[in-house]
Amino acid sequence: MTTKFGLPRQSGLAPDLPGTIVFEPRFRQPEAVRGLEGFSHLWLVWGFSANRHTGGSSLSNCRAVDSPENESMQTESLTVRPPRLGGNSRVGVFASRSPFRPNGLGLSCVRMNKVEATPSQGMVIHVLGADLMDGTPVYDVKPYVAYTDCHPDARCGFVDEQGWQLLTVKLSTELSSRYSTDEQALAGLRQVLEQDPRPRYHNDPDRVYGIMYDGCDVRFRVSDGVLTVTDIIPLKHHLT
Repeated sequence: MTTKFGLPRQSGLAPDLPGTIVFEPRFRQPEAVRGLEGFSHLWLVWGFSANRHTGGSSLSNCRAVDSPENESMQTESLTVRPPRLGGNSRVGVFASRSPFRPNGLGLSCVRMNKVEATPSQGMVIHVLGADLMDGTPVYDVKPYVAYTDCHPDARCGFVDEQGWQLLTVKLSTELSSRYSTDEQALAGLRQVLEQDPRPRYHNDPDRVYGIMYDGCDVRFRVSDGVLTVTDIIPLKHHLT
């Protein structure tokens, strides 16, 4: 996806959403990914490159300051409004997975589809369920290891207390055929839409929203828990 609006808020929420990881030239050799296909899931360490207000500070820079005005600004920057809490209640930045973080680093767990050797880009990793924009810098790839990474008895704070209701997506056969005949791509689109891409405090049934998905501008409305796709417009630069 080419814009932040519409991206899944966490990895794995749209499990069929495809993505590719392309390496810098010096890492494109088969030796760099030898043995990777034996793992079903991967950790991606990446950067929030599209966040204009993301700082590059380390944790040591998050400290109290003397000026009351600066202290107020610092306190504001250390709290965020998670969508799970409706976008209005604030929690500490380190008690959330907000993209607006002191160091702008992201962490995603994705399902690996395949590793492919390509003529122009060398070894390319195809993944499913990512929550990254097109062009996002990926700093590292690590295999997911269940015996140490999986914690079935974990407590999840306010996330455990606030349910997340999926939307019902209405997408006509005519519009879906206009978009794509690729069943996996259509499944990914539905999964993105049912997560409700709108800001959590928006509730205008007459408002038309749009997300950029796989070369198309997908327009929709939401009313009473039902998202209706009203139009799918192929973008000109993808019509080749």
